[in-house]
Amino acid sequence: MSAEPLIRIEDLHREFAMGDQVVHAVDGITASVDAGEFLAVMGPSGSGKSTLLYLLGGLDRATSGEIWVAGQEIVGLDENALADYRRSEIGFVFQSFFLIPTMTALQNVIFPMVFAQVPVAEREPRALALLERVGLGDRVRHRPTELSGGQQQRVAIARALALNPRIILADEPTGNLDTKTGAEIMQLLMQLNQEEGRTIVAVTHDPSVTDYATRSLHLLDGHLTDSVDHNLHRYSQKVEP
Repeated sequence: MSAEPLIRIEDLHREFAMGDQVVHAVDGITASVDAGEFLAVMGPSGSGKSTLLYLLGGLDRATSGEIWVAGQEIVGLDENALADYRRSEIGFVFQSFFLIPTMTALQNVIFPMVFAQVPVAEREPRALALLERVGLGDRVRHRPTELSGGQQQRVAIARALALNPRIILADEPTGNLDTKTGAEIMQLLMQLNQEEGRTIVAVTHDPSVTDYATRSLHLLDGHLTDSVDHNLHRYSQKVEP
């Protein structure tokens, strides 16, 4: 018997009223994500991929359907339970970094630990280790304005790891970066997936992101149109004569 997937989505809908029109941003999606997968969610602007990510992260509420994460159904949770869910299970990485400009890299990584009531003595050593892990051990006292875009995204990734989540949700993580820097960020996310077993769901319109993912889902107009297992594809490429 196969193991239960870490994330299971059942007939998920998210509708928005725009004037007298109803927009079906997510329209009946059923899918699953296994623990340790690196899933790329692909699609053009308006396909529903970011809405799906926010629903998975508990930042938005579904109109109907179910989302099961680690055996817990999150659509019906109240706000306090959703906050606990986000703290315990999810790390977020966004296109625009969302670092606090008046804080150093170190302080930005410590910030979520304060709300989670991590013991004070543990906060700085943990943050320093995470910044070292993402290659910024020599930039811990720098503020965001003193860092490049790629360095800011590395700080954001370290912050996402601050509470040791099982799942990293990344919304267009390379969207504000040049091609070379974007590839470096994707390499870092792939390392977190392969070396630490983090489950990663990244939404993007950039097809190169699939080079780093183990599987991709393709959305169009709120519908799931395709699922591609990149491990099988790579294996078939290797065994062809």
